[in-house]
Amino acid sequence: MKNKKICIIGLGYIGLPTAAMFATHGFDILGVDVNPKVVDELNQGRIIIEEPYLDIMVQAAVTSGKLTARSKPDYADVFIIAVPTPINEDKTADMTYVKSAAESIVPYLREGNIVVLESTSPPGTVNELLVPILEKSGLKCGGQILVAHCPERVLPGRILIELVENNRIIGGINKVSAEAVKELYKTFVRGNIYITDATTAEMCKLMENTFRDVNIALANELAMLCERMGINAWEVIELANKHPRVNLHSPGPGVGGHCLAVDPWFIVEKFPETARIIELSRKINDGMPHYVKNKIMNLTSDVDGKRIVTILGITYKADVDDVRESPVIELISILKKDNVEVRVVDPFVESFDGKFDNVYEACEGAHLVVLGVNHKQFEKIDFNKVSKVMAKPQVLDTRNFWNEKQVCEAGLIYNLLGRG
Repeated sequence: MKNKKICIIGLGYIGLPTAAMFATHGFDILGVDVNPKVVDELNQGRIIIEEPYLDIMVQAAVTSGKLTARSKPDYADVFIIAVPTPINEDKTADMTYVKSAAESIVPYLREGNIVVLESTSPPGTVNELLVPILEKSGLKCGGQILVAHCPERVLPGRILIELVENNRIIGGINKVSAEAVKELYKTFVRGNIYITDATTAEMCKLMENTFRDVNIALANELAMLCERMGINAWEVIELANKHPRVNLHSPGPGVGGHCLAVDPWFIVEKFPETARIIELSRKINDGMPHYVKNKIMNLTSDVDGKRIVTILGITYKADVDDVRESPVIELISILKKDNVEVRVVDPFVESFDGKFDNVYEACEGAHLVVLGVNHKQFEKIDFNKVSKVMAKPQVLDTRNFWNEKQVCEAGLIYNLLGRG
């Protein structure tokens, strides 16, 4: 198996770590990406995304000659498609990248090839979209070409660990396809590998993220209810989770990332009349930036002139550089529409409109500091310094991250999302 050449289409948060992992396990890897900067940097052993230890693994793979990058595919034994599947403005799946990737490998397909779709996709994508494109090669899928869906199941910040340790699902268009792809991934996956059909695998991946999205929507709804009742949602969650069969998630300013904020819509698109809880949960979570915006406007309602708000953290989750579908960026957008001056501090984002590198400079003259993302770096803030430079010393903690006593002792008013 290890003497096979693998061509991986898409060198982003999933494709690049997957390429590096296969390369360090003895495969010859051709990475393909339409972004020339990604290709150029990779061929010099460098990466443009933030992920622990990935730079070291990539450099070793490139130096050994096991990993190279190009802008176009070439002949290979295995083709892995790991391109984005974003949503359109109407919340339907944009399958443009998957379609283009599949079409790009058709001229290079040969009998005996394996094609794997890793991109998270609406149920039915492999059978209804991918297979018809691949068969334009004149080869029959399931016999001459083996085809399967193997969805990624990793967490940014732990990708290299979870690629190896997490269980995987292989959904083949037939059993021989699934078995062949299982043998391929067994070369580095230590978790269990489960075999099913392609559509079931697609639905499993979507439901994994939908489960979390629905749970977060429940927590966000609880936060709004508790504010109206004058109680603390975080205390309710802590105590409710003492029950052995209860695991409520945490509320926040919304749900971001390429998975949770996107994947449930793939189900809603397919079955809008049936996926009612899923759609409502998505709408609750998508509405949280507007809810937080209203809290911000209320907390600064007594400000004469232009409101100044400092927001700490704009990535979609803590301690990563990924801003895809970030609810805090949506919050900033709608604040600016209300003529609020927004200052941003985020150590993981290189450039952003209104970005400051120094927390205390960003707080000078501000009427509110909002903790948007609980980056570890924000634990070390000197609240005494923050209090002295603000025009109105108050904070809004959307993550239950800061110690209220410490904040208040510094002379700041502490406000918590979810507490009445």
